[in-house]
Amino acid sequence: MRKKLLLLMIGLIVILLAACGTKSQGDVVKDLNNKLDDLSSYKVDAKMTLKMGSESQVYNVEIWHKDPTFYRVNLRNAEKDQSQMILRNDQGVFVLTPALKKSFRFQSDWPQNSSQAYLYESLIKDIIMDKDAKFSVTKDYYVFETKTRYQNNSMLPFQEIKLNKRDLSPAVVKVMDPDRNALVTVEFSKVNFKASFNKDDFDMQKNMTRAELGMPAMAKGSDQSFTVKYPTYELKGTKLIGEKEMKIEDGTRAVLTYDGKKSFTLVQEKVSAKVASMVPTEVTGDLVDIGATVGAVTDHSITWSQGGVDYMIASKNLSKDEMIQIAQSVQGDAVK
Repeated sequence: MRKKLLLLMIGLIVILLAACGTKSQGDVVKDLNNKLDDLSSYKVDAKMTLKMGSESQVYNVEIWHKDPTFYRVNLRNAEKDQSQMILRNDQGVFVLTPALKKSFRFQSDWPQNSSQAYLYESLIKDIIMDKDAKFSVTKDYYVFETKTRYQNNSMLPFQEIKLNKRDLSPAVVKVMDPDRNALVTVEFSKVNFKASFNKDDFDMQKNMTRAELGMPAMAKGSDQSFTVKYPTYELKGTKLIGEKEMKIEDGTRAVLTYDGKKSFTLVQEKVSAKVASMVPTEVTGDLVDIGATVGAVTDHSITWSQGGVDYMIASKNLSKDEMIQIAQSVQGDAVK
């Protein structure tokens, strides 16, 4: 009897000790708040997988951040020798496309008011701001499910965020559709919260030069072949009625015309890389996240560059949300 009582007491002590070591959702959120206050710089490596159709696209992502508003996000698709960089400094927000020797400047507050699956402080804000966030604990992770803050969040309304218990660093983020299928997955492999930077690490011209020098020889060539892509997002009552592909002075242009209840035109253009201009092209419109890159959306158009190709959707009767959804789905399979 005494032995059984002793074993029972030991079991209760073990349970109590285990309970004491488990943090509540409130405890973790408080710790994240403190982490955000102390965050001054970081360097992060990650792998981002986009699943917009039956195939997946994988990007290696290198993220640099220096408090308060300097960012450098380098996205590279190793298989296709494609790279793009999003840069923010005192002069604005830039999107650099080395394959086209192009740079674009936006007057934008990116990334302050939108979710970004690969930015640590954005994930913390998503967790803090969602008062209905779900919380669970595994052996190695704290897991949150939150609402997203994308400008167009009807396509990607939820995300699952796994944080390492040891230091609250990001482990895995899954951004999900309304049926909770993961369309964007970010797996973090290396996080340095004590990063140091050189003076010109966020300079637009220096980063453009470095990006061009780092490109493989094939990516610097003049190959003008490209595959026409078709949006996989379907608008009820709208269908493809015309398709033209033509040679232009320095490349190829494809024009797809969609008509019906909602009509729009999708233009895709690949041109030879010219001498890089030291002056970036000023872009009007709101900066929006469309997957592996960002675009500029206005009341009647959305433009973006990806994989050495310039894209534009123009419409008089699509909403901004509809244009964003179509643009996101152009990353999917090249099917009609």
